[in-house]
Amino acid sequence: MKKLFKNYKSTIILLGSIILGGIIGIVMGPKSSVLEPFGKLFINLMFMILVPLVFFSVSSAMANISGMKRLGKIMGSIVLVFLSTALIAAIIGTVGALIMKPTSGLHIDMFKSLMKNAVDTQTIEKVSFLDQLVNTFTVSDFVDLLSRKNMLQLVIFSIIFGISVSLSGEKAKPLAKILEAGSITMMKVVKIIMYYAPIGLGCYFASMVGQLGGQILNGYLKIFVLYLIISVIYYFGFFSLYAFVAAGKNGVRIFWKNAVTPSVTALATCSSAACIPANLETVKKIGVPYDIAETVIPLGANMHKDGSVFGGVMKITLLMGLFGKDMTSVSSILGIIGVSLLVGAVMGAIPSGGMIGEMLILSVYGLPPEVLPIIAVVSVIIDAPATLLNSTGNTVCSMLVTRLVEGKDWLKHDKKIASETTI
Repeated sequence: MKKLFKNYKSTIILLGSIILGGIIGIVMGPKSSVLEPFGKLFINLMFMILVPLVFFSVSSAMANISGMKRLGKIMGSIVLVFLSTALIAAIIGTVGALIMKPTSGLHIDMFKSLMKNAVDTQTIEKVSFLDQLVNTFTVSDFVDLLSRKNMLQLVIFSIIFGISVSLSGEKAKPLAKILEAGSITMMKVVKIIMYYAPIGLGCYFASMVGQLGGQILNGYLKIFVLYLIISVIYYFGFFSLYAFVAAGKNGVRIFWKNAVTPSVTALATCSSAACIPANLETVKKIGVPYDIAETVIPLGANMHKDGSVFGGVMKITLLMGLFGKDMTSVSSILGIIGVSLLVGAVMGAIPSGGMIGEMLILSVYGLPPEVLPIIAVVSVIIDAPATLLNSTGNTVCSMLVTRLVEGKDWLKHDKKIASETTI
């Protein structure tokens, strides 16, 4: 019990502070706005470090990536499996959100007033689709990358920069070490700031609830219930389907025989990285070859997070519902799926990627940064089930990759394959 509390301590404290803030907001009503500056202090601190955090984290991850040297067939299979399963997750999450409509009943006008008209003050210039595409992925001047409004563009630049460092070989090793040191340092900065998170988020939530009333709490409850329903369906239904595709009925049997350990580890730690040893041990017991296991699991922990894709869908639909944006058109649905894929699959490779992904959502949809705490709460309440899907999903994905690399009869092969295959 002590170990469990230790692993969940930060989540419990954050949840406790948010709940306390909500209670204070309900009791104080509009007067709770006096607490808003304490909340804004935390938000501004996070904004302050966002650009260097993204650059060092992303570029360092790319510069020091080890998967680049893997066999082409394995890496190609990994890309195919990761993208396919993440896409399925995005579609399921979007359909679930459209059916349950978690933001129904919320007063949009009140929410807009809370943001001090920040949403409506922006002038939207009509541009062609291709021009919009160019502006979405690039900027015309390097200095524009230093603005948090251009988060996606900064991520793309950081990826290209990091890959370039990796391809430069030995001559660029000192630079790779500098990037790694910068990433570690920025995470220490985040850790320091997060000591203030319970106070900052609690105060901001108190102010928000005080001005909106308890209606916003109902929205979060609906999202949590929806996420749990989707998680159960995906965990039992689609993981079984993936295992069946990988190795038929025997695949389903052997997957569930060994899935308990990574699942329990995920729930106990709420960390995909902490689940890597358990996942490696599990997939090797299943019979996944070493070279596949030791490629899929580490890369998956960083770059394949179906649970985070679901979370991205929840955050996007919450904001679109609150601000009265259309969610039923084909373009809107495709946008939700696309952005959630990016948030869940790509941002997963970045430490504290949740916050960066949230800023990316705000940037893509043209929403003010003041909205960040609204969707940050979503990350907290779905943390445990999201980690469960993220981590255990990589176990079954390793089976799918093996199916593509080794053929349909891979599970029938002598178990010596698992011990004889090397990187």
